[in-house]
Amino acid sequence: MPASGDPLARMRSAMVDRDIAARGITEPLVLDAMRSVQRENFVDVLDRGSAYADHPLSIGSGQTISQPYIVAFMTQALSLSGSERVLEIGTGSGYQAAVLAEIAAEVFTVERIPDLADRARVALDHSGYANIRFAVRDGSLGWPEH
Repeated sequence: MPASGDPLARMRSAMVDRDIAARGITEPLVLDAMRSVQRENFVDVLDRGSAYADHPLSIGSGQTISQPYIVAFMTQALSLSGSERVLEIGTGSGYQAAVLAEIAAEVFTVERIPDLADRARVALDHSGYANIRFAVRDGSLGWPEH
């Protein structure tokens, strides 16, 4: 339950209830991950007030952070149990990687745009994720060594 003095935590909890659970996402691990990840850390400072609106936001370089429902939908579709090693192609802001890292044992994320990769790494490190590995490369080639 969010602290009464933390408006972003209240917004995050309301977003999960209204835009994710109410639309059919039922996997407890996914719902818990969506309640845990602070999306405001993965958007532009000017967009923090919109961090919990259910729509994409610009993250620069012509890219967007996906709407929260789509992140939850894709994550639920993976049927993760917690022991997996996940490869994410297209780190973007790092938000999806953070959600995955809340559930999976390891996340390997590949981003082709160096500026986005650098910003995502800072946001994920700041958020305390130690089970995410990064590569800046063409994601269509995967990450064969892992």
